[in-house]
Amino acid sequence: MGTLVNAVTITAGIVVLLVTGYDFFQTVVLPRPAIRRFGLARNVVRPLWTAWRWVALRSTRVDRSEAALAAFAPIALIVLFLIWAVALVLGYALILYGLHSEFRPELADFPESFYVSATTLVPLAYGDYVPQIGYARALIVFESATGVAFAALAITLLFELYGSFRNREEAVVALDALAGAPASAVQLLETAGGPSMDGKLRETFDDWTKWTAMVLESHLAYPLLIYFRSSHDNEAWINSFGAVMDAATLILSSVPTDPSAGSAKLMMTVGNHLAEDISWIFRFKIENEPVIEREEYVAAVARLRAAGYNAEDGDLHWQKFAKLRGNYATVLNRIASILSAPPAPWVGDRSYLPHRQRPRRRRPVPAAQQQKPAA
Repeated sequence: MGTLVNAVTITAGIVVLLVTGYDFFQTVVLPRPAIRRFGLARNVVRPLWTAWRWVALRSTRVDRSEAALAAFAPIALIVLFLIWAVALVLGYALILYGLHSEFRPELADFPESFYVSATTLVPLAYGDYVPQIGYARALIVFESATGVAFAALAITLLFELYGSFRNREEAVVALDALAGAPASAVQLLETAGGPSMDGKLRETFDDWTKWTAMVLESHLAYPLLIYFRSSHDNEAWINSFGAVMDAATLILSSVPTDPSAGSAKLMMTVGNHLAEDISWIFRFKIENEPVIEREEYVAAVARLRAAGYNAEDGDLHWQKFAKLRGNYATVLNRIASILSAPPAPWVGDRSYLPHRQRPRRRRPVPAAQQQKPAA
């Protein structure tokens, strides 16, 4: 193999390693979203999710669909690590192939170089190929160090992802007691407005303001968390977040004298920031639409009055409600649709998907088994 071919092979290997390291650093190491044109995680996870969701939703049983959808995020994480690992092995294999003459026995072809690279990165080197001179020795040491660092970062990322997931879901499960499952803003306000619940609504807004800031930080740094599904029936983090945001909107627009209005305003500010950044992740435009109809708003205000709130539903109140909800409603509905979240009162699809309403197919009964009409 000529010197020029060796140089080209080594250069190609270096390029593969640089691209892989760049993507791995921005996806795993960098604790904030990076503005970039290329991202392996984004270009692999989203098409994979689209295909996975389509297959999962073909089932006529909701429990099977939910189980399949819940398995996606862990599997996608494994796929990403496999892609990064194979890319690292490939990059080093190309360089080793360019340095084939520095091994004893000499590397005969590219499959042998790939084998040496794979056993070094793991590392599981058997000593059947030994670098004896030149750059090959340094490269083997460097690849072994890369393998150790890759494994350490993978374990760290797993702890980080599942820690963030657990923190997110604790608040979602706790909200069930106030807002039901799936979460409802009106039910949240009704429950919090009941006897012996003084200050509970303000406390809920404060807790969820902190929750929103936590999700804003973790889910922007690691967008794969968005696809991690709640483990309890009829729950979804996007539905719970939407219910708290809608409760804050109802307070600010229709019950501005409520003691929790200050906490609701803080929740609204941080929540709008989360909705804006999620729209940036998925690259869709925010449309200033309240999504729900005025009749639904009027019905909600009537329930609040019955629960003891001094609520108003005039034109000015509706306009303020529509303006406030328009800042985040389209984002929540689109995310809920993308994630196929369980239907909630004001978030996502309000009816079950059409294929789940179709009657199950029955096998035709053979003519011999059909009962004959009585004579």
